Amino acid sequence: MDLKRKRILLTGASGGIGQAMATELASAGAHLFLVGRHHEKLEAVRATLAEPEKHVVFSADLTCEADLERLNHTGNQFNQSGEGIDIVINNAGVNEFNFLASRTIASVQQELNVNLLAPMLVSKMALNWLNRPGIILNIGSAFGSIGYPGYTVYCGAKAGMYRFSEALDRELDGSGIRVLYVAPRATDTDLNSSLVKQMNQELGNRSDSPQVVAKQVIESLKHETTSRWIGWPEKLFVRVNQIFPAIVAQSIRRQQAKIHHFIGLIHPEK
Repeated sequence: MDLKRKRILLTGASGGIGQAMATELASAGAHLFLVGRHHEKLEAVRATLAEPEKHVVFSADLTCEADLERLNHTGNQFNQSGEGIDIVINNAGVNEFNFLASRTIASVQQELNVNLLAPMLVSKMALNWLNRPGIILNIGSAFGSIGYPGYTVYCGAKAGMYRFSEALDRELDGSGIRVLYVAPRATDTDLNSSLVKQMNQELGNRSDSPQVVAKQVIESLKHETTSRWIGWPEKLFVRVNQIFPAIVAQSIRRQQAKIHHFIGLIHPEK
């Protein structure tokens, strides 16, 4: 899809990957509808973009039913005005690096709500007001295809997001709406603590800048690529894990002691 003058709804717009995507999309000529929890941060992002007057900010907590209803109402208003929204990017995400046994029920529910339920509900609403042809692009993770210790809830949510995207794209075949999925590996953002970044360095787990991820998202949108995994050797591990999971399990097992060590440093009271 040509992104010039397309109106794009982007959630998690004030986060690391969100900001990088906003910059790339605005540079490509898109008009952005920036969604996040903090109005001031969204305004700060908007001010840095090409032609800031072309973009709109919308503060909302997507785990709150009232805020979802406000977002749905605004989407309908855009549709009725004749402008409409052409692309929805479900990017908002959270994670907690910890053993499942040490997690609170509330933290598990919150992580599932932000990473899986909210994107599903935004996608459902968008089907009523998204322009056709239109695109829903969901940001996943390599952890959605590779179960990794310390990230059980995050892995489960992102695995669900991958299958949800696949199923909805097939469900909408011929409707004029595509559903795409992009799965970054570890990314250098504030989503990961300094200790997690240190652990990844010591384990040799590579990471990408938010700008690398943003450019890959742009490519997926332009070419309407159904699914894309970012980073080597992670994309190889994804394939191997599908066919020979024991090989990947053995590789991760060699990292187990260090993973446990860093969880202990991050959550010493657990």
